Amino acid sequence: MKSIAFRRWTSGIVRVFTVIAGLVVLVITIGWLSGMFESKVQPGRSDRHVRRLANERTDVVHEIEKSTIEEAIGTLKASSRTVVSSKIMATIDEIAVVAGDQVEQGQVLIRLDDKEYQSRLDQAKRALDAAIANRKQAEKQYQRVETLSQQNAASRSEFDSASRDVQVTLADEARSRQAVSEAEVMLSYTTIDAAKSGRIVDRLAEPGDISQPGVPILVLYDATSLRLEAPVMEHLAVQLKPGDQLKVYVDAHQREYSATVDEIVPQADAPSRSFLVKASLPKSDDLYEGMFGRLLIPAGERRHLCLNTDALIEVGQLEFVDVVLPEGTIERRLVKIGQLGMPGRREVLSGVEAGERVLIRSEETSDAQ
Repeated sequence: MKSIAFRRWTSGIVRVFTVIAGLVVLVITIGWLSGMFESKVQPGRSDRHVRRLANERTDVVHEIEKSTIEEAIGTLKASSRTVVSSKIMATIDEIAVVAGDQVEQGQVLIRLDDKEYQSRLDQAKRALDAAIANRKQAEKQYQRVETLSQQNAASRSEFDSASRDVQVTLADEARSRQAVSEAEVMLSYTTIDAAKSGRIVDRLAEPGDISQPGVPILVLYDATSLRLEAPVMEHLAVQLKPGDQLKVYVDAHQREYSATVDEIVPQADAPSRSFLVKASLPKSDDLYEGMFGRLLIPAGERRHLCLNTDALIEVGQLEFVDVVLPEGTIERRLVKIGQLGMPGRREVLSGVEAGERVLIRSEETSDAQ
């Protein structure tokens, strides 16, 4: 029994020392990984790797005043837009244009089946011929009765009847002429001409379709009536008035166009606090309805810092400059760049102060970077 107890006590002692040894090893490992057994660098600035200004070109960060331009995003739309439809129900025989075609006023756009309306016109003309013949016969009869009446060879009732027949035939002839005019008008509806010059932007039917009165077949707009419609923030819109000259930048062509403020809708949009401004554009074959554009609105003057573009150092997507400190040392700083100003200069939003000197990179420096 004593030997068994001794073995258990010995086994417990071994386990305790094993656990203690493991903890000691773990603490030493953590200390080694954290650098506990290595020499530390004392806090403070070290001049060992400080770069100093040599015979290198520098430039001064300038503060300048620049006109500010605000952009209002909009869409090109036509103020003069025409929907072409039929006034009668008929089969479409021909559509002479397709989307994109430029048409002139009076040009034939659509031809409808005119057989039914031509037949109606022929019937009306035959009825008119009959009415004219009846009128002529009635006039001859009236002249005979009038001659007999002067010779006291015809009664008063015969004279009145002949006069009435003339009036009736005249009315029938007038009605027949009106029917011919109506038939000619209905026949003219089978040919649809362009009411004004413009560009076809949509074709909504094809030959063989049945035209319905008022149902669109073609859509065209006047290219001279294009304008940019853009919501403008209220603090800028209240400064504009009809007739003001502005610029419109069209991203698709990467160019600016002159524009004239044509209309300002006198009601603000409550959620966006903006007014709808419509600026007319000059006629151009490059511009189409629905294109994206930016209305450029002067928003006063503002001061900002200006930096030489040759001082910029690009590292990935970050931009740095080397700033020359008063003691002649060079410090690299991260900067935030804005828009391109005058040629060779960039707007700098943060990272440097006005009057500080920055190092201008030479070609050798650029290659080394």
